[in-house]
Amino acid sequence: MNIKFCGAARQVTGSSHLVTLDNGFTILLDCGMFQGSYATDFASNSNFLFNPEAIDCVVLSHAHIDHCGRLPKLVKDGFKGPIHATHATRSLATIMLLDSAHIQEKDSAFFNKKHEDRRDEGVAFRDPLYTSKDVDSAMRLFVGYGYDQWHKIHDDVRVMFTDAGHILGSASVTLEIRENGKTTMLGFTADIGRPNRPILRDPQPMPEVDYLICESTYGDRIHESQPNEMDRFLRIIKKTCLEKRGKLIIPAFSVGRTQEIVYLLDQAHTAGRLPKVKVFVDSPLAINATAVYGSHPECFDNDLHQYMLIDNNPFGFNDLTYIRQAEQSKGLNNSHEPGIIISSSGMMNAGRVKHHLFNNIEDPRNTFLIVGYCTPDTPGGKLRNGATGLKIFNQYKEVKAEVEVMDSFSAHGDRDEMRDFVNNQKKKLKKLFLVHGEYDTQQAWRSFLRETGFEHIEIPALGETVRLE
Repeated sequence: MNIKFCGAARQVTGSSHLVTLDNGFTILLDCGMFQGSYATDFASNSNFLFNPEAIDCVVLSHAHIDHCGRLPKLVKDGFKGPIHATHATRSLATIMLLDSAHIQEKDSAFFNKKHEDRRDEGVAFRDPLYTSKDVDSAMRLFVGYGYDQWHKIHDDVRVMFTDAGHILGSASVTLEIRENGKTTMLGFTADIGRPNRPILRDPQPMPEVDYLICESTYGDRIHESQPNEMDRFLRIIKKTCLEKRGKLIIPAFSVGRTQEIVYLLDQAHTAGRLPKVKVFVDSPLAINATAVYGSHPECFDNDLHQYMLIDNNPFGFNDLTYIRQAEQSKGLNNSHEPGIIISSSGMMNAGRVKHHLFNNIEDPRNTFLIVGYCTPDTPGGKLRNGATGLKIFNQYKEVKAEVEVMDSFSAHGDRDEMRDFVNNQKKKLKKLFLVHGEYDTQQAWRSFLRETGFEHIEIPALGETVRLE
């Protein structure tokens, strides 16, 4: 068989890997969207490195857009097979993809209006990548599964989903493939979660495999330890909201990161440690995702189950307001009251948080707290790297607000946590493929893995095909 690396190869977004058996059966591991600059993304997302009509099935690791975001486009372009995923992933993918379709439609309308006067120069109208109708067609193909059970997806292929502890429903994928009289075990870590994090169970070890496709997002660093996390978080809140009377703006992905931050604030409120300050979750998608979290308690860890004995709503407290309406969101920018605003997207390249960035970045009373990975070319990535100014909505803005980074909130395992996750693979593993990481980070991660006893590590390029022996 062979693997073609069709996304997240020497970059973080666009997860997609095509497995082709000798008998011609094809399995697409993830079908994610490339994220970053809009012009580049649209071109990358418009074309596949394979024929969608020829794909027999998709195995989806989880519902983040950089892993599932092109599924409606895949179906629109002719894919008709099943999409295998966990039950919770199916629930989250529904709202994630509908929100993505809405963004595609708005982006298309904005582009067409902006270039309306350039039709005579050959600038064509741009259709959205997909619409809500395409999402509906894709969701009809989903097949849901539980964790830790083998499921037959072809006469010669079985799949097992193992809890990855990354977001609700996230899974590492193990394929048991029989061909040419032998059995090959192929693993895909997808996004490796972190042990001892709130809400979700810890990542569970995968079965031993012959070949492993492994993520590498934070392969060159160690996250801040959890014991210091709450104390530092509360110090930032007090300094910004009480001492400077400013706004603490937290760009956070609507699924996973937002729920974790709200849960920590809820715990601080219950313990009497949270200052008297208003908290706003400004993201309709995050509100919908929080409801989905509530409907899948089977994914919660024991600590959350115990906490719910004293607080039956771990995602809500008196000073917390969830905001759906755009007018309410605009009102936050017009307000001069101190407060905490949690808003998507996490990279600040889209969504309501981009408006909060535009309106608040030049006020030194405010703080932007970055709590996760941002690609370097996004506003979040530029702030992480010390930018002194940003171009937002075609206007230059000086960075006068404070910028804080807390990678301890990350849902991705760090270097040591990922090593611990894959450590059980050393004995049997024939080859390890590193994906889902910036190239410099992957090279550092490869060197570290070699020092810890791993061999035969490759960093495939985008579009590269590897034959498995």
